[in-house]
Amino acid sequence: MKPITRNILLNPGPATTTDTVKWAQAIPDICPREQEFGDLMEFCSTEITKFVGNTADHATVLFGGSGTATVEAILSSVIPENGKVLIIDNGAYGKRMRQITNVYKIETVAFESSSIEPIDLNALESLIKNTDGLTHLAMIHHETTTGLLNDITAVGAICERHNISFIVDSMSGFAAIPVDMEAMHIDYLAASSNKNIQGMAGIGFAICNKKVLESTASIPMRNLYLNLYAQYAYFEKTHQTRFTPPVQTFYALKQAIIETQEETIEGRYARYSKSWETLISGLESLGLEYLIDKKYHSKIITSIIEPNTDAYDFNEMHDYFFERGFTIYPGKVNDYDTFRISNIGQIDYKDIEAFLEVLKSYLVKIKFIQ
Repeated sequence: MKPITRNILLNPGPATTTDTVKWAQAIPDICPREQEFGDLMEFCSTEITKFVGNTADHATVLFGGSGTATVEAILSSVIPENGKVLIIDNGAYGKRMRQITNVYKIETVAFESSSIEPIDLNALESLIKNTDGLTHLAMIHHETTTGLLNDITAVGAICERHNISFIVDSMSGFAAIPVDMEAMHIDYLAASSNKNIQGMAGIGFAICNKKVLESTASIPMRNLYLNLYAQYAYFEKTHQTRFTPPVQTFYALKQAIIETQEETIEGRYARYSKSWETLISGLESLGLEYLIDKKYHSKIITSIIEPNTDAYDFNEMHDYFFERGFTIYPGKVNDYDTFRISNIGQIDYKDIEAFLEVLKSYLVKIKFIQ
């Protein structure tokens, strides 16, 4: 295979992919209603499920769309008309969940929390105890805006104690940070094809507790395309999705799954962790600060406080890096102006070392360091 120009994406997804994932899309044209393609989707669904649960009790429901489409599918499909959801809002993606439930007029209680410090579990449980009619709790696993890793194990235990269905958006946690849906009492977990699983953008998926999902069959549909139970039931019956899937992207996803299986989730997280440790050490040596305390950090995405100098301009820095093969991402958290560096995808600590050299040269250029 001809090598493809490699760009090092340090944005929080889509991530840098292997050439084998890219080339997997170069396949003969096929109608997605063919048995062969149904088998491909079945493979993806089954093997994705195995990363976080057993296939006897869990199933992965596939959608053509972004990760947000999957989160919307879950929230709009599984909460009954007389239900009430508590959303933990400690960053941009918790707020996005609240936007979704507001659009669908789903009764929502917000638990607002810091985006850079751990959730106060006692305060959360107190709110649950003092709120009548709660049926669901939804939260982010890894807050992509800051790098804060939320304690889904502890929150899942609270949901279990109070008989609340637990929804987790693990968009930037899945396939890197190990998850056990049964042990963590997670009923629905949302993720996508383009982050830690290292595939191409375009497929979202909800990994579901089958028994809990099947209990939602009688909930009136709030939409057509994104109805979770309808998509699940149709695939179980026909081996197909209800609407046209992103065909070539599924071939890339299959290859990405195979490569994830070969590396293992634990091995991938170890690789990511080494890259993160390299990044943190380099930032400290350059005199740059980052937001999340090490003990609460995901080791996946780092929000870095911008250099305090009039010569600094993010867009200029972005272009400086882009010309040298690195893509970086802006970010604003509370009162902090930051830029974000993600160490996900098919990169390793050597790529981070190369990034740090370019960062150092830029900081010298703007006279932040000598």
